[in-house]
Amino acid sequence: AAWRLTLASLVLAPFALTMRRAELRSLTRREWALALGAGCLLAVHFATWIISLSLTSVAASVVLVAISPLFVGLASHLLLKERLTRPTSIGLIVAMVGSAVIGWGDLGEGSHRLLGDLLALVGALAVAGYFLIGRRLRARLSLLGYVFPVYATAAVVLMGAAALTRAPLTGYPASTWLWLLLLALGPQIVGHSSLNWALRHLTATYVTIAALGEPLGSTLLAWLVLAEPPTLMAVVGGGLILVGIVIASRSSGPQEAEP
Repeated sequence: AAWRLTLASLVLAPFALTMRRAELRSLTRREWALALGAGCLLAVHFATWIISLSLTSVAASVVLVAISPLFVGLASHLLLKERLTRPTSIGLIVAMVGSAVIGWGDLGEGSHRLLGDLLALVGALAVAGYFLIGRRLRARLSLLGYVFPVYATAAVVLMGAAALTRAPLTGYPASTWLWLLLLALGPQIVGHSSLNWALRHLTATYVTIAALGEPLGSTLLAWLVLAEPPTLMAVVGGGLILVGIVIASRSSGPQEAEP
């Protein structure tokens, strides 16, 4: 994740520093603080989620991270004073039950599984905050003017964390560097930036809901590529979480986001 964001930032830097120089200079202290905060939250999301993948199953991790739309809906109510609709409330309760089912199923698998589930939930909270801040800043900032400082901040935080934990940052074969570059160009610059583009036109809740193909795709790939079939409790809990998110989405259509 550290190299993914670092390479993405390096690719974007020439364009941001030439095409958006005036915009970046015009940012207020509050906007810089929010952008840096969004970058830190993105770094926390990647760090906790990736660590969780080594502790719990892929299915449990990605489905728990996918609970972020409900955190966004709840935070929008508490922080932005938006009305919490009945579908959102019901969906939140159903998804929380699903999270508990996954945690209960992992109790017998050792404390590392439960820690992995907890880290995945922290990742969901972090990405929810990331999207909420993005919704605010994208009302005024261009896509490039927003994502460049955010990705660069996340890259610095993750590189610092990797250095502190003495994680290897070099010595990879050429094929690994190619995959890292593809991760930076594809999932980061195209994928994440597309979601950030949408934040200017759609609510943060709807944007996070629209990204929910990830849990199903990741679980299927883990089964096919890693020979890691989901457990029964992960299937039941994940199903409840996805049902809860679908219920909540009934009140989060693609209406325009208000700044």
